[in-house]
Amino acid sequence: MTDTSTAVLETVPDWECLRLLQTRQVGRIGFMAGNQPLVLPVNYAVDNGTIVIRTGLGMKLANAPLTKVAFEVDDIDEASEEAWSVLVQGVAEDVTTGMDPCSERLRALAPRPWVGGERDHYIRVVPREITGRRVRSAS
Repeated sequence: MTDTSTAVLETVPDWECLRLLQTRQVGRIGFMAGNQPLVLPVNYAVDNGTIVIRTGLGMKLANAPLTKVAFEVDDIDEASEEAWSVLVQGVAEDVTTGMDPCSERLRALAPRPWVGGERDHYIRVVPREITGRRVRSAS
């Protein structure tokens, strides 16, 4: 079978990954819940590459803190067949009650949740690795 695609896959440099993270408000966090991987959409903010999510009691708060997680954000233009994706791999931490300046700043930056209800817990994703890819038309 011959590949007839005219798209090119590019690596996005680190500086641009950080810039792209700041251009969106909704991403997905992935973590293990029991023996199953779980990926959930979240709204988020970024502070020097650190992701902050405001959440309520539930799966994210029960399973993500103090574990390895993945956070992904992307943009897809189906008409032009162009897209980009940024993946943050790191460790999640509950910063709800932290009294340090970093935790306080992150709580202040956390976006207002789109979903109603009690959302008074804060999780940050401390990046260990940030990578990005872009698909562009070769023509």
